[in-house]
Amino acid sequence: MSGKTNKKLSTNLIHNGDGQLCHKLAGMSSVPETFPIYLTSVFAFDDVPPVDAIYEHKSDAYIYSRMANPNSDAVAEILSAAEGEPSSKKNDVGALVFSSGMAAIITSILSAVKSGDHIVASSVLYGGVYDYLANEVPRFGVSVTFVDFLKDDFTHAVKPETKLVYTETISNPLMEVPDIAAISKEAHKRGLLFFVDNTFATPAVARPLTLGADASLYSTTKYLSGHSDITGGALTANSELVAKIKRFQTLYGAMPSPLDCWLLARSLRTLDLRMKKHSKNALRVAEFLEAHPKVEKVFYPGLKSSPSHKTAAAQFADGRFGGMLSVNIKGGVKEASKLIKEMNMISFVPSLAGTATTVSYPVKTSHRAYSAEALKAAGIAQGQLRFSVGLEDADDIIADISRALDKI
Repeated sequence: MSGKTNKKLSTNLIHNGDGQLCHKLAGMSSVPETFPIYLTSVFAFDDVPPVDAIYEHKSDAYIYSRMANPNSDAVAEILSAAEGEPSSKKNDVGALVFSSGMAAIITSILSAVKSGDHIVASSVLYGGVYDYLANEVPRFGVSVTFVDFLKDDFTHAVKPETKLVYTETISNPLMEVPDIAAISKEAHKRGLLFFVDNTFATPAVARPLTLGADASLYSTTKYLSGHSDITGGALTANSELVAKIKRFQTLYGAMPSPLDCWLLARSLRTLDLRMKKHSKNALRVAEFLEAHPKVEKVFYPGLKSSPSHKTAAAQFADGRFGGMLSVNIKGGVKEASKLIKEMNMISFVPSLAGTATTVSYPVKTSHRAYSAEALKAAGIAQGQLRFSVGLEDADDIIADISRALDKI
């Protein structure tokens, strides 16, 4: 529409420089180097048939941003590529992005079970997921059995009504690494779906789909974003499963904003470089802490002392073990709390995976849903701190921790 019209000011302000300009842009010989932000809730049509074509899956155009938008599709395209080349059309890798990690996880679980079904899940999980499985899904007639995938044969927990097996690539907060390939083989032998939360690892460290998992789940708030500036979630799976979960996502409305998707796409460009540095720094910090007399135990799969080291080395890429580690501080709650207070550069943050090194206190934040008995059974100590090792110089990170340890 031309700006030179006889219409009144308010009309001209509304009906110029709008979506009609997109038709002109689409025909140009140049395109933006960086994918633009499509801050629109809805898309306009010239006629009714194009709408029918979209709903009948004959067109890939957009209708409403709760269903899909260009920015969410851009992120999905990047994540699909990050999981590796599909071996066949049946195993074609697709992806979905969500408004939060919990939205991605809960929507995926809801797509897999119904009343009367059963889930086998790891006993050590992110506290929000543990709370959902232990206290929420039973309200809808779904039962859950928690098992230790490292010590127990999970198949003993499988029942005729079992539909789903659920675990994490690197457990939160114990940094244990289950044998994803072995679990996948046994789960599929019994016709079960196998979902893996790959948040701590990311595709730059591990690719659960290549190890046999049916879905790889993420809180994109963490490493995939990596800058502590968005909240989001994602999953990758074969295209058939993605289509099934997409229906539930559309119904429940768990879509991220176009702006958050744009920021996530920006961040994914540097994921490989960031995870290389996170992993390198974390190993340095873990080795320092393991040798410190005021530290009782260090949990990090990159340490040769870790019971998960061999499994992690076999499953993880390029000698990387991620940027997360946990430590049990001698003196329990009192000394752990004092250590948090004494650190200067390292902030106490109830999240993880930003550019800066941070510390979290699982029993006080992420794992509050665990009862005292469940914490003890899982091996999560009252004096356990979880470090998210950042991208600073490793010597500076260690120096800040060392100074604080000297004061407790």
